[in-house]
Amino acid sequence: MELRIFTEPQQGATYDDLLAVALRAEELGFGAFFRSDHYLAMGTDGLPGPSDAWITLAGLARDTSTIRLGTMMTSATFRHPGPLAISVANVDAMSGGRVELGIGAGWYEAEHTKYGIPFPSTGERFDRFEDNLAIITGLWATEGDLTYEGKHYSVTGSPGLPKPTQAKPPVLIGGLGKKRTPALTARYADEFNLPFVDEETTAAQFARVRAACEAIERDPDDLVYSNALVLCVGRDEDELDRRARAIGREKEELRENGLAGTPEEVVAKARRYADLGSERLYLQVLDLGDLEHLDLVAAEVMAHLGR
Repeated sequence: MELRIFTEPQQGATYDDLLAVALRAEELGFGAFFRSDHYLAMGTDGLPGPSDAWITLAGLARDTSTIRLGTMMTSATFRHPGPLAISVANVDAMSGGRVELGIGAGWYEAEHTKYGIPFPSTGERFDRFEDNLAIITGLWATEGDLTYEGKHYSVTGSPGLPKPTQAKPPVLIGGLGKKRTPALTARYADEFNLPFVDEETTAAQFARVRAACEAIERDPDDLVYSNALVLCVGRDEDELDRRARAIGREKEELRENGLAGTPEEVVAKARRYADLGSERLYLQVLDLGDLEHLDLVAAEVMAHLGR
C-alpha cells in the first residue's frame, strides 16, 4: 500500500509551510503531496488566509524534484474547464510530469458566497462537473481540433493545447454518491478515492464503482482505489494525546474515525483497508509544523506496508 500526504492549507498555512512538508515527504519516500482546493477555513480563522491550489502546485513543481503533486479535490465550480486543462498541463510540464488532478463537483457553499463564486443546485453542479471531465480529458487527448457540446460548457474547434508532459495526468474522482459518482468515475477517472469513511462504507462504495465499470465494459481493475483518513500517530499514549490535542481532536475519536494510534495499530488498520481493495492511503496531516510526525510514520508505518 502506498502512503501519500494530504494537507488542508485553508486551515492556515503559508507557501513555506507547505514546501517544508512537501520536501520532507519527498525525502522520506511518500508517494505524493496533495493539497485541498478550498478558499475558506473551517472552524478556524485560517490565517494568513487561503492560497490558490494550482498556483501553489506550480511553485512546488519547481521547488521539489521527484514527489508527485495533486489536488483533493479541485472544485469544478472554481474554474472553467478549458483554462483548468491549460493550468494543469502547465504545472505538469513545470514538474516534469508529476501532476495529478483530483476534481469534484464542489460542496462548500460558504466559500462560494464569500468569494463571489456561483453555487448552483446539486444537479447542475454535477452537470457542470461532467462537462469539465469531458472537456479536460478531451483537450488532453485530442490530436486535432476538439468540439464538444455540453449542458453548460461547450468547445468548438479547440486545438487542445498545451499538451501535458504525461500522456494523461491521472484524474481522481471521489465521494459517496450512489449513481452519478460511480458512473463518472467509470467513464473518466484513473483513481477513485473515499474521504474519511469507515471500512463498511468503503466496501459498499468500491462495489458500486466496480459495478459501474462493468456496466460500460471497463475492467474495474483499471482503476486505483484509495482512501483519505486523518493521521495521528504516537509512539505511546502521551505522544498520541499531544498530537490529537494539537489538532483539536480526541485520540479515541481519531482511533475510531481516522488512522490513529500507535504505529502497530495504524499498520493493522491500514492493512484492513488494503484487504477491501484500497491501494493508497492519503494521510491528512493537520499540524503542518510537526515534521517529526512524518518521520515517525515513514519509519514505523510505511516501512511495514510495502512502499
